[in-house]
Amino acid sequence: MQKKWWHGKVAYQIYPKSFYDTNGDGIGDLRGIIEKLDYLKELGVDIVWISPCFCSPLADQGYDISDYYNIDPRFGTLADMDELIAEAKKRDMYIVLDLVVNHCSDEHEWFQKALADPDGPYGKYFYIEECKDGKLPCNWRSYFGGPVWEKIPGTDKYYLHVFHKKQPDLNWENPEVRHEIYKMINWWLDRGVAGFRIDAIINIKKALPFKDYPVDREDGLSSIHYMLEDAQGVLDFLHEMADNTFKPHNAFSVGEVFNEKQEELPDFIGDNGCFSTMFDFNETIFGGSPKGWYDSRLITPDDFKHCCFESQRKVENIGFLSNIIENHDEPRGVSRYIPEGDCCETSKKMLGTISFMLKGLPFLYQGQELGMENLTFTSIDEVDDISTLDEYQVALDAGLSPEEALKTVNRLSRDNARTPFQWNDSENAGFTSGTPWLRVNPNYTKINAAEQTQREDSVLNYYKKLTALRKNPQYADTIVYGDLEPVWEDCHNLMAFYRRGSQQTLLVIANYQKQPQTVTLDAPYKKVLLNNLGQLAAEGTQLHLEGYQAVVLEL
Repeated sequence: MQKKWWHGKVAYQIYPKSFYDTNGDGIGDLRGIIEKLDYLKELGVDIVWISPCFCSPLADQGYDISDYYNIDPRFGTLADMDELIAEAKKRDMYIVLDLVVNHCSDEHEWFQKALADPDGPYGKYFYIEECKDGKLPCNWRSYFGGPVWEKIPGTDKYYLHVFHKKQPDLNWENPEVRHEIYKMINWWLDRGVAGFRIDAIINIKKALPFKDYPVDREDGLSSIHYMLEDAQGVLDFLHEMADNTFKPHNAFSVGEVFNEKQEELPDFIGDNGCFSTMFDFNETIFGGSPKGWYDSRLITPDDFKHCCFESQRKVENIGFLSNIIENHDEPRGVSRYIPEGDCCETSKKMLGTISFMLKGLPFLYQGQELGMENLTFTSIDEVDDISTLDEYQVALDAGLSPEEALKTVNRLSRDNARTPFQWNDSENAGFTSGTPWLRVNPNYTKINAAEQTQREDSVLNYYKKLTALRKNPQYADTIVYGDLEPVWEDCHNLMAFYRRGSQQTLLVIANYQKQPQTVTLDAPYKKVLLNNLGQLAAEGTQLHLEGYQAVVLEL
């Protein structure tokens, strides 16, 4: 594997609307990120991915971009972004932006021109079809529910949107569209951005000509995933994009990739792949159901273990994964992956240990380092997320009561990760002096950065130990590049693996349950590098692990 500048780094995702508000309007902003760069530096963060802060009507919280070249006034100005890039650089940190190019906003200049003249040049920037008698070109269901086709008022024409109707899909088959996208990417890279997280990118390739797929719900529509499995040629677009943008700049790129095929992995993340890395979503998609969230299965500790190891085996000797516990599209990881009733600081640290010690690039999501938890919504009226609102309706349509439907969406709602960051125990968790755009989790008086900064055994300070271990020159080569080898894989609620480097072998052991558990090593260990509890009970080669105890040993 070719060594890259980003391999030994630690990455952190910021959802700017909920991070830190400096002007009291209830919405986080770029100046808030600037003010908190030292907090991130102390945490051990190198790469900062900022979710969309471009001009947007916020139909999908910024993933509907109306101007790729400007910052939305809610978040600040282009000058603020330039300052953020410069301040990050002073601290040897890198700013990564969100690249949303499967679709734009219906308020983008290109789409407005397409509406004015659907048969003109800008009409070809999108998928616009004439539909006689209302017969749609295909029966695909959008990610947020309903058909992917929306009528252009006053015409017989419809445009395609695989997400929200205010997010028309860009036509990547049109070379003019691709040229405009590459020009925009290079404009940002030349401005000092270190790279991009690439949103929903598999969707840019449609299976054409349009056709129906099997109906899988009572709405008479078909999951978009059938089409994606059928589509061919997305890698041609992605390699062209990389060759024209990322590679000349030696930029970092991380893909949001679903539906990848095993034989395609070298093309995605190999030495000559189109992306630097891609996220591991094996755990997040586990238990999903085509019927909807209400029919999904809970993930057990053994399921989580098998998902992680399956991903590691898939990319072995091919490239780097980006490992996550949560992000802006998922609920809080500690509420999802720790069995109900067992969520505590010890189990939160255990989950962090597993994530950081897997091979790949560790991505923290804001608040993960504090062990922030899901918010319990008492009414659907408290929900902002369009995906959650759709899944609530799907549950009702399936016959669930409003109470049952709310409980279902509570568990998986994207709003769980979007509640304001909990800085301290003052009003609104120190996030804003105004009214926060989304309700603050009431547990902020107990879970907040100020309290955890001061307490040596906090989750925050444990994450600082994790980042420090990853960067420790004595162990960095093994942690970053060493092979990963599962051990005791069939042991119930135990997750353990070796990290084998050229100079040393480390052993990571996590007792993924409340009850104590004993393991026997092949030989005595040399040193305890990390332990989420105060001590480790050992008798010779036997280790007696407390509930949710996690250790990293040098052998």
